[in-house]
Amino acid sequence: MPADGLEQRIAAARRFNRFYTQRIGLLQERWVRSPLSLAEARVLYELVRREKPTASELARELGLDAGYLSRILRGFRRRGLITRQRSPRDGRQSLLQLTPRGDKTFAPIEARTRAEMAALLGPLSQAEQDRLCEAMATIEGLLGAGPAPKGSPFILRPHAPGDMGWVVSRHAAIYGREYGWNDEIEALTAEIVAAFLRNYDRTRERCWIAEKDGQNAGCVFLVKKSARVAQLRLLLVEREARGLGIGMRLVEECVRFARQTGYHAITLWTHSNLHQARHLYGRAGFRLVSKESYNKFGCDLVGEIWELKL
Repeated sequence: MPADGLEQRIAAARRFNRFYTQRIGLLQERWVRSPLSLAEARVLYELVRREKPTASELARELGLDAGYLSRILRGFRRRGLITRQRSPRDGRQSLLQLTPRGDKTFAPIEARTRAEMAALLGPLSQAEQDRLCEAMATIEGLLGAGPAPKGSPFILRPHAPGDMGWVVSRHAAIYGREYGWNDEIEALTAEIVAAFLRNYDRTRERCWIAEKDGQNAGCVFLVKKSARVAQLRLLLVEREARGLGIGMRLVEECVRFARQTGYHAITLWTHSNLHQARHLYGRAGFRLVSKESYNKFGCDLVGEIWELKL
């Protein structure tokens, strides 16, 4: 790479950093007029979205020095925001959990953060908002924590024109080839995506498309089932893209967005023979709550309802 070109790119990246940090208030001493610093608020957010993490897990996720994180956590304990309990799997580790006071402290921070983001996006048209989200997804994908295990990175982005046709056709092809399902799956998928587009509530619903090497590689939807409950739908990963962490990332995005949006639970419908998907749901904290045998999609199946309390 020519030296002069590199210097220009460095200058452009630094210019963007200066603009963005000022634009979203990172230079403020306290985050969104709260009693917490940005680092403290970020740690608190991870405690909200994770089920009893350890300090080591938080340090890895956030890239924080262990000593610095330890000081933050000690401060949280003094203020009664978190509790610690010894891990039953490793006595050297402690599991961290927010107290009711911690939840109460985080709630206004989350509300103000959402309001500020809404104010930032509000002046933009829907098309401009989508372009911005796509650009941010590209930055996240390119500057993420190293390449995916097989050396093939991916990005997540919002849906765009043409994606829904891909979702329908790939569900039909993959479930037909891998499980022998008939064209009922294509009809059902078409009904789901049509309803999503007709009734799309961008404040409470999302579709994420995973893209690898410029091609669609996976998808998932989170839709509003009720005021308090969201539904995860149409999780799919192309065969050649499996093993890269795409499926888990898609499920995690649903959980993250549902927490931020204020849902109290997520539900989903799957089948007992979809072993890879069921494994992902279990890892994300979902629990099987009911099942039913029936003949559907031309096969004898056991349908399952899974739920995650948020």
